[in-house]
Amino acid sequence: MISKRFVQSVAAAIALTVAASASAQQVLKVGSTPTGAPFTFLDTKTNTIQGLMVDLITEIGKDAGFSVTVEPMQFSTLIASLTGNKIDIISAAMLATAARKEIIDFSDPVYPYGEGLVVPKSDTKNYGSAEDLKGEVVGAQVGTAYVDALRKTGLFSEVKVYDTIPDILRDVNTGRLKAGYADYPILAYNLSQGMFPEVRLVTSYKPMTVGTVAIGVRKSDGELLKKINASLAKLKENGTVAKILDKWGLGAKGG
Repeated sequence: MISKRFVQSVAAAIALTVAASASAQQVLKVGSTPTGAPFTFLDTKTNTIQGLMVDLITEIGKDAGFSVTVEPMQFSTLIASLTGNKIDIISAAMLATAARKEIIDFSDPVYPYGEGLVVPKSDTKNYGSAEDLKGEVVGAQVGTAYVDALRKTGLFSEVKVYDTIPDILRDVNTGRLKAGYADYPILAYNLSQGMFPEVRLVTSYKPMTVGTVAIGVRKSDGELLKKINASLAKLKENGTVAKILDKWGLGAKGG
């Protein structure tokens, strides 16, 4: 006859095995960028990546049953790092464009926006479109949808490519660029913090490239995408997403 103690020991061993297996599956590497506030940024006090998209993927993980470790990297390396299995998820200020959807899959929409335009503060012209800057030298961030969109217009004498948005702002600030293009909410956030006082965000400008930030996964990770979308929908419904957007000053537009 099998003793009660033996049954309990077997049950405990099975539980430990299952727990260990589940634990091994629960930690996913998330690629984020050290620039891109309020979506992602390097918090110099803690030396960690923080921001809206970090808060969001952390909350999604809690609901979906996985934890995350955030891997800092340049924006232009995110997709290659995902497809190369160096990370499992992209949670950054990345628009779900048609070109990117050919390479990776995206979650349901998180936050819609387009490019913003910045010029030196001394330039008071109310630019409405790219045509208003015909023949000028402008800048955009490497790896973003804006670079190709700007070049395809054929309007500019040169579209300079920069590693980060602060690099663009710096050259607009010093007058090396006539204008710079980058994610509208990131530009607005940087300027609202008092950075680059000689730069002006052109509120009259209408963006050419409008899309939505979303979470990226490999095309082979369909089950993970289903979990992310289910949790994202739940967090939108219960108000968690709205709270996160409000925390980072983007509550009026999030969806």
